[in-house]
Amino acid sequence: MKINDTPGHWTMELTMESLNIPPGFIYPAFVFGTLTYVMILFCNILVFTTIILTKSLHSPMFILLLNLPVLDVMGATALFPQLLHSIVSNDRSISYPGCFLQALLIHIYASGNFLFLTAMAYDRYIAICLPLRYHSLMTSNILISIIVGVWLFDIFMLAVLFGISTRFKFCTNNIVDVLCNNPSLVKLACGDSSVNNYYGLFTIILVQGGSLLLVIFTYIQIFVTCVKNKQSGARGKALQTCGTHLIVFLLLEINSLIVLLSHRFESVSPHLRRAIGLSIIVFPPVLNPLIYGLNTKEIQKNMIKIIKRVNLKTTN
Repeated sequence: MKINDTPGHWTMELTMESLNIPPGFIYPAFVFGTLTYVMILFCNILVFTTIILTKSLHSPMFILLLNLPVLDVMGATALFPQLLHSIVSNDRSISYPGCFLQALLIHIYASGNFLFLTAMAYDRYIAICLPLRYHSLMTSNILISIIVGVWLFDIFMLAVLFGISTRFKFCTNNIVDVLCNNPSLVKLACGDSSVNNYYGLFTIILVQGGSLLLVIFTYIQIFVTCVKNKQSGARGKALQTCGTHLIVFLLLEINSLIVLLSHRFESVSPHLRRAIGLSIIVFPPVLNPLIYGLNTKEIQKNMIKIIKRVNLKTTN
């Protein structure tokens, strides 16, 4: 296939790494992938619908949480339809615009999760450490500003990252991964990609490093406040709510760190890199709604109500 020698490569066809699925496992893999995607859609839409339809959940914490199912569905939808099609057809080709869009959406999903989980940590910090000022510091206008600001910052930051990658000439059309992402797109370039590497490193430090520092700071403050709080009931509820949030954040942080390291070290097995690359888009969207649904009593209780209401309507 002819490789474009100019930056105008929007008509290019790229080839992703083979999935290497044995013929006898193609349809089981397709069924498993389909069920996983359906489960992600169902669980995340259920959490989203529960928060939307339940007025008692229209508090800043749950409104911020509302963005996680949106991001999880975005990330899963960027991956699974294309992946499932390639499993059945055994065709690993993808157009450059399709690869570009998949990579952009996956990065928006990942960084958006970090940013919103950090915003939720800030909300819990104010609620627990500054309870008397909570309603003045987390007004509706401030909450809307936080949500809109996170989305705009996330999209703008990644639009710049992917925008500067479009200037490259391509020397190959082979994506060295099972999905499209910024590192795999940059590896197509035959020119100097140091600007992309530096800016990519900057975004990682800013989003992952900044989020980690802010979450550590807020949770130290929360822990100190909870230790000082003599009301065991309030302390237990605060720790349970924060514990759920912390589990989700740490799972994402650890998973993302492993993915980044697997791309930095060429000695990592390609099979391991493929599995790790898929894990960050599969595990968080599956686990997030389950963790919040099972560990947050307010969501769990109202989820059951909505499911019962739907069952009654379908049986009548």
